[in-house]
Amino acid sequence: MSISTVAKKLSTAAIAATVIVLGIGAVAQATVLTFDDIAPISYYEPIPNGYGGFNWDNFYYVNGSSSKVTRTGEDNGRVSGDYVAFNGFGNPALVSDSVFDFNSLYLSATWNNGLSVTVQGLKSGATLYSKTVVVDTTQPTLVNFDYFGVDELKFTSFGGVEPDYLIKTGGGGTQFALDNFTFNEKVTSVPEPTFLPALLTIATLSAGSVLRRKQLKQS
Repeated sequence: MSISTVAKKLSTAAIAATVIVLGIGAVAQATVLTFDDIAPISYYEPIPNGYGGFNWDNFYYVNGSSSKVTRTGEDNGRVSGDYVAFNGFGNPALVSDSVFDFNSLYLSATWNNGLSVTVQGLKSGATLYSKTVVVDTTQPTLVNFDYFGVDELKFTSFGGVEPDYLIKTGGGGTQFALDNFTFNEKVTSVPEPTFLPALLTIATLSAGSVLRRKQLKQS
């Protein structure tokens, strides 16, 4: 292998190493909110602001094992633990924070089979994404969103028909049940500017050292 070829390979490796280090700051770990780590309750309560780092507007969490919600989507829609979230009184509900990526969640209808749920992803008040899904009371549905760089989610539910066996319970409305809310916080940290020249210098010196050893062996 010629010296020039070795030099090219070493330079490529040095650049690749630098890119990898620079990219470390952009990696974000997915977080799953299960609503099971809020204070235990017997029935339902508002989700406190700050849970998961978000503000929660018209979102409640409910104990799906309560006899008051038996056979509804708040019972059948549980994916992990006993608790799920729902939109109060069937009205629109909001989740907001600084910029984040919204990955997925499980949705069920609390009372109405064939319930439509529209989820909008917004940034600074502008709608970047919108998706409508139809869900039932009998089981949770995994919905993937992949909304990148949003700071607010708006949930709106409508339609559907309540089955006879739930009408008899005396409840009703366009509430949905939500579990395992998965997101990525946006991580923008990168190595300090003063660290970058040092990183490049180390890579260059390492490449030069190997190249000199190669030249000595050939002489």
